[in-house]
Amino acid sequence: MLGFYNYTIWMTCLGMAWGLAGIVCALEGLPTCAVACLMLAGFCDSVDGMVARTKKDRTREERYFGTQLDSLCDVVSFGVLPVVLCYTLGVDQAVGIAVLVIYCGCGIIRLAWFNMLEECRAVAEAGKRHYRGLPITFISAILPLFYLLRVWLPDASVAVALHGMLLATACLYVVDIPVPVTKPAVGAGLMLLDIAALAVCFLSGR
Repeated sequence: MLGFYNYTIWMTCLGMAWGLAGIVCALEGLPTCAVACLMLAGFCDSVDGMVARTKKDRTREERYFGTQLDSLCDVVSFGVLPVVLCYTLGVDQAVGIAVLVIYCGCGIIRLAWFNMLEECRAVAEAGKRHYRGLPITFISAILPLFYLLRVWLPDASVAVALHGMLLATACLYVVDIPVPVTKPAVGAGLMLLDIAALAVCFLSGR
């Protein structure tokens, strides 16, 4: 069979599965569940690299395969899922469709750029203390916070906020600015904040 199937890719594939589950939830009119799936996909992405690095005898082919697989799964979880979810939340008119196309296009460009840097071994700048541009996975922390606006604002206002958030995030994907690598404590804090936001939405019935 083509590919590698050891445990180093399991977490990556699980993240993709959560992404697909989130798309289904969004289409079925369950946006809160879709946001939860997005967060779970983000968690899987945050730990899949650590899991892969525990295998010390990975070949160059295995490492490169893992990089490509990770990016392709990220397209589903952090490219397509946010687009489908935001579409169901009101980003659905002509301007909104254009925003969704820009968002997804910039996300894919960001992933292609990352893969190119990995292949060229150019990601060692500043000892990997910084990313170049905002990683696409950050949408799993950003979108849940904007989703919380549904508790206080009417749907039309939330849709406007989502338009702006998607455009701003898309720009950050492709602008060549240094973004500090997220420390585990900061990542855990963001995760707890998003969980709290999701809990508020769930308890409010939104």
